[in-house]
Amino acid sequence: MPKGRNVLVVALLGVALSGCGETVGGPVDEPGPAEIVESWTSCAEAAPQAGAELPVPPAATVSPEPAAPARNGPEIGRVDPSFTPVSAVLCGREIRPRPGGGQEQVATERHADEIDALIEALRLPDQQRPKGEFACTLDMIVPPWLALLDERGRWLRPYLPTDACGKPRAEVRTALDELRLTTVDTRTVGPVESPEADAAGCAQRWADMVWVETTSGRPGPPGPPAAPTDGPLRLCVYQVPASEQGGGKPAGDFVYGGPLPADRQAGVLRALGNRRAVVDCATPASRFAVLRPLDGTGGPDRYVELDGCRRFLVVSQAGGAGLGQGDSVLAGLLGPL
Repeated sequence: MPKGRNVLVVALLGVALSGCGETVGGPVDEPGPAEIVESWTSCAEAAPQAGAELPVPPAATVSPEPAAPARNGPEIGRVDPSFTPVSAVLCGREIRPRPGGGQEQVATERHADEIDALIEALRLPDQQRPKGEFACTLDMIVPPWLALLDERGRWLRPYLPTDACGKPRAEVRTALDELRLTTVDTRTVGPVESPEADAAGCAQRWADMVWVETTSGRPGPPGPPAAPTDGPLRLCVYQVPASEQGGGKPAGDFVYGGPLPADRQAGVLRALGNRRAVVDCATPASRFAVLRPLDGTGGPDRYVELDGCRRFLVVSQAGGAGLGQGDSVLAGLLGPL
C-alpha cells in the first residue's frame, strides 16, 4: 500500500531568507482542546472546499466548482487525553488526466490507520523563536485538512505544532508524509485542462498579462528586436469573457493554439521588434495571444492583445518587461493555425 506522499503543499515564494530581526518568541497562547464531533460522515460533507489552494500553472486559474455555503467547522485544538484516535482522515484535491485527454481536479478522501507517529508528533509543543536575527525561508507550507477519528466514530481537527518560523514542525511533516493512505472516495470538482488545450500544449486558462502590467504601470520601453532565428514558439490564444474584461487580472479561456509555423514566426518576431510608440489606449482586449518557447525553456515570454489596444509585452527571463505597439498585421499572423 503506497505511502502518502506530498501531503503538505509547498508554494515557493522565493529562495531568499527572511530575517526575523529582533522579534522574540515570547509566551504563545496554547491552543485549547479540539472540539469533538459525534459522527464522521465524509470529506464532501465536512470539508467540501479542502485542498482548493492546490497549485496550478503560473497565471492560470482552475475552473472552480460552485462555492459551498459558508460553514463553521469544529474548532481546531489539541487532542484531549480523553480522546483516543485510531485513524486519520485527509481531505484534499488532486489533478488527474481526464478520459479522452486533458486534466481535471478531483476531491479525495483518504484514510490511515497506523497513526502512532503522527499522534506523537501532534503532542509536541510549539517551538519558540530565538532572540536576535533569525532566518526563515520564504516557502509557504499549506497543511492538509486533517481529522482524527476514535473507535466510536467521533472526530476532531487536531492542532499542528509549529516550528520557530510558524510552519508545521518537521516531526509533523515527516509523520504526515509517512502515513499509509487508502483512498476511500473521489469526486470530480471540474476541468483543469480540456483535450484541445492538452493537444495544443497550452494551459486551459491564462491571465491577460498585457492588461495586468499596463494597469499596474510597470512595463518599460520595448527591448531590442527579437532575432528571427529564435527557437520554435508555441502559440496559445485565449478569449476573455466580458465579465472579466477590465478587471485586476482578467483570465481568458483557451480557444486555439499549437506550434507556430516557421513562416509565421519570422513575421511575428519582426513585428514584435518594431519601435513604434505605444498608443494612449485603455480598451480591454477580448482576445490575447501567449507565445512561449516550444520546449518550455529559454527565451522570453510574449503576450499580444489581438484586439482592443493591440499592444504587446515581452517579459525576459530576468523578469524585466517591455511594452510595444502591435497592429492588425501582427494579429493576423497569430490567427487560427
